[in-house]
Amino acid sequence: MNSTSATEKFAGLQGKAEAVWKVSWVKRGRGIIGMVFFYLVILSLAFVFVYPLLFMISKSLMRPEDVADATIQWIPKRLNLENYLIAGKAINFWPGLLNSIIISFGSAILQVISCSIVGYGFARYRFPGQALFLGMVVFTFLVPPQTIVVPLFTFFADLGWINTHLPFVFPALLGHGLKGSLFVLIFIQFYRTLPNVLEEAARIDGAGAFRTYWMIMFPLAKPAMLVVFLFSVVWHWNDLFEPSMYLLVPEYFNLAQNMAFFNGNANLEIQQASTSVSTGTLGMAPTLQNQVMAGVMLTILPVLVLYLFTQRYFVESVERTGIAGE
Repeated sequence: MNSTSATEKFAGLQGKAEAVWKVSWVKRGRGIIGMVFFYLVILSLAFVFVYPLLFMISKSLMRPEDVADATIQWIPKRLNLENYLIAGKAINFWPGLLNSIIISFGSAILQVISCSIVGYGFARYRFPGQALFLGMVVFTFLVPPQTIVVPLFTFFADLGWINTHLPFVFPALLGHGLKGSLFVLIFIQFYRTLPNVLEEAARIDGAGAFRTYWMIMFPLAKPAMLVVFLFSVVWHWNDLFEPSMYLLVPEYFNLAQNMAFFNGNANLEIQQASTSVSTGTLGMAPTLQNQVMAGVMLTILPVLVLYLFTQRYFVESVERTGIAGE
């Protein structure tokens, strides 16, 4: 009886062990399948965003005959770095870079300060007509600038600010400018998450409203500041509509304007050259796509470098400020 019961107990334990082993392998298999699916989705999304960049880099390193050759898709037969020299001269790179830095970084720094002050006032204080003023802030975000282009141009022209950087910098100083209302909302959302005990302790120590903001609350808003700064820089850098309104002299053009003119001239040159190509050599039609792509790479390169150095802090800041998209 004892030997029989011991055998039965051993068999039972062995069956339980096998069942536990099977369950663990099923869970492990589900985990592996879930991880594979997760990485497939991430890689697919990454490819959607990385593909245009890889395409531009590939085309910018090709010779004209490589671009016209249908058998060459990604890797050119010989690298041609001369495209970047030609494109740099065509887009007037260094003066355009300086103008882009003044417009983008100058406006971004002023928007960080001014929009932070406005957002702090809406988030931490109650005053008559607050809901009405906040609604006006949201309304300015919903109204596209194209609908008020005539009064804006007339206003800045009367001030003598056409062909200067003031139409971009001065509105940013007042908490407005390009996407300024959105930046105010970002700061409102962030300041509402801070505890009230910080301001109460500052009042006990005798600090006034502005000193409390500048010494305590503003330094705590670094995540929101980084998000607003990067968004403002990128949007001002890529914006072509407002610079085309206010900057009419090539001396003040930014990189986006210079790139637009270069692309238009390149397309016109290609059309004129194509009309003179004979039917027998149509497969070798002239192209300037390689130079245009080199110009695009030079235009976006400063922003890419900026993001490479700040992307870790930017992701953390987006998580802390609760930004879910544009």
